Amino acid sequence: MANCNHDCESCSASCGERQDPASFKKPAHKESHIKKVIGIVSGKGGVGKSMVTSLLAMALCRAGKQVAILDADVTGPSIPKTFGLHGQALMTDRGVFPMETRMGIKVMSINLLLQNETDPVVWRGPIIAGAIQQFWTDVIYGDVDFLLVDMPPGTGDVPLTVFQTMPVDGIIVVASPQELVGMIVEKACNMAKMMDVPVLSIVENFSYFKCPDCGKEHSIFGKSRLAETAAAHGVVCQDKLPVDPLLAEAVDNGKLEEANVPALPQTTELLLKML
Repeated sequence: MANCNHDCESCSASCGERQDPASFKKPAHKESHIKKVIGIVSGKGGVGKSMVTSLLAMALCRAGKQVAILDADVTGPSIPKTFGLHGQALMTDRGVFPMETRMGIKVMSINLLLQNETDPVVWRGPIIAGAIQQFWTDVIYGDVDFLLVDMPPGTGDVPLTVFQTMPVDGIIVVASPQELVGMIVEKACNMAKMMDVPVLSIVENFSYFKCPDCGKEHSIFGKSRLAETAAAHGVVCQDKLPVDPLLAEAVDNGKLEEANVPALPQTTELLLKML
């Protein structure tokens, strides 16, 4: 601290110059009334975190809940494409209005603010973190049961900004079978623990491939370690997602809501019980 005459890093928690993490929390827009904020995280990219976010949003919406998605992956946004959303969000003097999918899921993403959705976002970490904070404070989500935050991979600026700025009620960790035997999932879980945020569920994506001819399931990325990994972190809730080419095609075409999508029954049920 600028005015300290001692080592702040080693002082007691009672030091008047130190701020409690809770003091960084920012209020949502005055016209936003959000009951639960859930973060969807991963230790690395390419594991289907945005897919899990989208599937959960659809499952909660079908259960009669009002759902919004905050796409916090600023440099690699994929939520708008998943739902076939194009164009720009409405910006007014009151605030920014998110776009809505066919099912009524509200979506806020950097791609909905760019002049051209293929323009790259070449920003440094602090600028990205500031944008994420504005997605929370300046966007009018209205009455929402669940705000799902699709975070970028890792434990850097953006996840830290989300944890410190928003009242996150819990996180869902997404991983592939290979990562469940390593340290990547443990890093995500340990970050949540450091920020005093509970790990609600672990979702294993690419868990198996079901043969369309014989119906047999094949673990093409290795034996599932989901149960033992969840147990090691005291996480009871867990779900598996298969490798599904038809699901990937639906995402590429922006028609996920029209596809026959797999369920995340345990995770969905747990979230519904939180209300």
